[in-house]
Amino acid sequence: MQKDGSGRLYYRIALNYAPSSLQLDAVNYGFKIERTYMAVGDPSHVQKQSDGIWKFKLGEKVKVILIMTVTQRRYHIALVDYLPAGCEPLNTQLKGTLTGDTESDERAEAFRSLLWPGVYEWSYIMRATCAGTFIVPPAKAEEMYSPENFGRCASEKAVIN
Repeated sequence: MQKDGSGRLYYRIALNYAPSSLQLDAVNYGFKIERTYMAVGDPSHVQKQSDGIWKFKLGEKVKVILIMTVTQRRYHIALVDYLPAGCEPLNTQLKGTLTGDTESDERAEAFRSLLWPGVYEWSYIMRATCAGTFIVPPAKAEEMYSPENFGRCASEKAVIN
């Protein structure tokens, strides 16, 4: 790479990669992300066991709560939460959702053009639709035009039965 002529040369180099392990630790490079789950109905249907594995009752609606902490002003933020494979997000604004009519997707997303320093909470509802043991990928936040400023929570496991 070289510059021809007067003025500044701006460039950006990025690397996309796949981790060798599905068990990722939380990281904070400008965003601290925390995720927890709560039952919409009976609290015993969504529990975190002592070994850190989440247990969801099959068919149960689960409230997902994401807490994002930022210590300085951030622009054009994307917050993406990847669901366990045995779950699907529910849009409670759509008529028919309570009866199970919804389109399946693998993630829930939220966007903001500006965040001031502080603590922000975002939540949505998902349903445990398929029995099994699943990896829960980390939720991730990043500045879309400065992806070196990002953060994620840790990977987890969920058992649905």
